[in-house]
Amino acid sequence: MSIMDASSGQVPAAHGRARPPVARLWRVVAAVGVLVSAAVHLVLWVDGYRDIAVVGPLFLLNGVGGAVLAVLLVLWRHWLPLVGGIGFGAATLLAFVASTTVGFFGVTSAQAGPNEWIAAVSEVLAVVASTAALLREQSR
Repeated sequence: MSIMDASSGQVPAAHGRARPPVARLWRVVAAVGVLVSAAVHLVLWVDGYRDIAVVGPLFLLNGVGGAVLAVLLVLWRHWLPLVGGIGFGAATLLAFVASTTVGFFGVTSAQAGPNEWIAAVSEVLAVVASTAALLREQSR
């Protein structure tokens, strides 16, 4: 954890550079997006997706991996969790689009309900916020 510098209002980075508060906010937003998507996948896994071959274990992996990634986005001041947030959101969203169009590991979802839309929006949010934080931090 870092302590905020009272004179500049910025949070010191791990390598001595100051991180702008805006970049930290983008990290938190990315973490929320990843965590919401992970939570939706865990809820769907509990509600019956666990019984679907291949897709069931992937939903569990998505839920647990997303929770871990959300923590890393907030606590580890490195570019890797940000790239992870982009990849997590994009891959999960791509799998959702595949399942509603051409099928995904033999599963074709004919309808998209509230859970699916909440997850999709949170995945877009994860990609956008992770990208914004990465660009903001790398520009310094």
